Amino acid sequence: MLVHRTTRPRPKDPDPSVFARVPPSFATPRASAAQLTVTWVGHASVLIQIGGVNVLADPMWSERASPVRFAGPRRWVAPGIAFDDLPPLDVILQSHNHFDHLDDVTVRRLARHHPQAAWLLPLGLGDFIRERGVAGDVFELDWWDERGVQSLRIAATPAMHFSSRGIGDRGDTLWCGFALSEPGGRRVYFAGDTGFHPEFGAVGERWGPFDVALLPIGAYEPRWFMRYLHMNPEEAVEAFRAVNARVMVPIHWGTFKLTDEAMDEPPRRARAAWLAAGLPIDSYRQLAHGETLTL
Repeated sequence: MLVHRTTRPRPKDPDPSVFARVPPSFATPRASAAQLTVTWVGHASVLIQIGGVNVLADPMWSERASPVRFAGPRRWVAPGIAFDDLPPLDVILQSHNHFDHLDDVTVRRLARHHPQAAWLLPLGLGDFIRERGVAGDVFELDWWDERGVQSLRIAATPAMHFSSRGIGDRGDTLWCGFALSEPGGRRVYFAGDTGFHPEFGAVGERWGPFDVALLPIGAYEPRWFMRYLHMNPEEAVEAFRAVNARVMVPIHWGTFKLTDEAMDEPPRRARAAWLAAGLPIDSYRQLAHGETLTL
């Protein structure tokens, strides 16, 4: 029998101070072509430096994940990179249109301050980006589509999720993850927002092996509802094993309170699942907000 969320006390959240924020150490203005860095801004926002190219995924710098400024989930931790400290961006990836991933104010700021960046989006999001001032290259991709941008090859990967920003627009635009590769052989998988699905293995076969997989581990309770939208930590570890990656970096946790689980539960469960699976402990790299992983 399912236990309804109204009949069971929700777990207590910790004080926000438990989530550390550390100074980033990415290379400026760019890393060398042989270097790969990943800096966790918070939630699903990640700065990736690969093949000498600066890539920003799911940029979100606003205080609330909401269509309005006075209500909605508030940020628990300030962005790990101050907006004005971003390096010159070459590529911006957008996985889907939910407010905690696609932020109106952030898009407008990026359009003004990084007009040279190319945007890669799932089908249907091009108009949204252009209407907010993006005048450069905008590429819409279907699942399994690939696009060359500078030295990178970028593919849109399947995800199990949905799209919507209001009433009556559910499913009008696509959602996806991204696989990135560069001529030197470095490869990164950014899963975006997704439930556990059967295509992770196919992604690994087609575009792996990956040096690092950025996989969501939070916003999964109540399970009867969220299982079709978000992986739980145990499923994220299974996805890592399926996708053929060397290192896992957990994302989509510790920044916005979106669902019923305690804010500090996802990383505890992910680490426990990792150890239970017998995976090398040094391949699970849980980053603090702002922390840079250099590979």
